[in-house]
Amino acid sequence: MNLPLVIVNPASADGATRERWPQIASDLRTHFGAFTTTFTEAAGHARVLAAEAATRGNKLIIACGGDGTISEVANGIIESGQQAELAILPGGTGSDFRRTLGLPTNIAAAARALREGRTQIIDVVRVTFLNDAGERETRFSINVASFGMSTAVLDRAASAEGKKWIPGFAPRKVGSKLSYAAATVQTTLSATPTEVLVQVDDGTERRLRVAEYCVANARYYGGAMKIAPEAKVDDGWFDVVTIGDASAFRLLTNSPRLYFGAHLSMSEVTHCLAKQVVARPTRKDEEIRVELDGEVLGRLPATFEIVPRALRVRFP
Repeated sequence: MNLPLVIVNPASADGATRERWPQIASDLRTHFGAFTTTFTEAAGHARVLAAEAATRGNKLIIACGGDGTISEVANGIIESGQQAELAILPGGTGSDFRRTLGLPTNIAAAARALREGRTQIIDVVRVTFLNDAGERETRFSINVASFGMSTAVLDRAASAEGKKWIPGFAPRKVGSKLSYAAATVQTTLSATPTEVLVQVDDGTERRLRVAEYCVANARYYGGAMKIAPEAKVDDGWFDVVTIGDASAFRLLTNSPRLYFGAHLSMSEVTHCLAKQVVARPTRKDEEIRVELDGEVLGRLPATFEIVPRALRVRFP
């Protein structure tokens, strides 16, 4: 019998998933049904486990963890070339992709939603970038990819927790949410705009000064910030949201608009739909970091390309 596989990141939610797993498993079994389980042991492990499971013929693979874990599982399924379906059991601090899907945070309610849900085929964004070894690498973003202030926030939050940021593994301290909020304010006060050269689809390459540049397949990032309020995961496009050369005061005083998705009317913000974006630094020696689904994975130059109908996802 081909039971659904749950890939659990025990370090997610600041380590609370490890402690809560017996109760999570009980609720899942009661409201969803039988399943098998495997636990991740290191960064990137969920990607490997998902690819192996899909290749073995698992039809439903459930990611239990935060956005990084969900993204890793999605990447493993896509890279396997199989028709496995991704489902999500909320277990992370941010849970931004879950918000776009409309999945509840309560485990029992989420389990029932998975049991009674429908399958939808969504788009993903293929991102090719330079990794830390200076080599070209390709990953798939299911949520939001960005560069600018977001990468500095992630690095600063990880530093505040006293450890190196490890993709897929949130800092395991109670203060991580507070650290992230503090890092956002500190970065906003100290950051300077990033100068980049950007080409959107077949348009002319343009020089831009940006505080933040987002390629959004889904709507939320940064812990519930509704950065792309009009994004649809299955329309064959991604949303490009650019926050231009705005002052720290302007960004901080308008932060509620960013969280509620009311920022697109700001004079410093531009929005368009696209299928491809190519971005590079204006100076070859400048390092501009890139994050995918909440994890800093590399740097520009990078190419972002929409891949329509690439992943089967269980929706509530």
